[in-house]
Amino acid sequence: MIIKILGSGCKNCETLKENTEKTLKETGIEAEIIKVNDLKEVMAYGVMSTPALVIDEKVVSVGKVLKPKEIAKILENHK
Repeated sequence: MIIKILGSGCKNCETLKENTEKTLKETGIEAEIIKVNDLKEVMAYGVMSTPALVIDEKVVSVGKVLKPKEIAKILENHK
């Protein structure tokens, strides 16, 4: 599983990355986390508001800092 955090590197983007890492550790799910800061690449996903969370090339959240429980629920539904 590849998880991408899309954003400019702002505090919200960092928080989303930290929450995602925490969720992976707590659930034991293995995934690679990639931060995407390039604006052209972010826009290629059709995302106009950051941070955004992308799982296996599917945008699952936009413009929101998800809490670990919310991320866990998304990951469970993604399996």
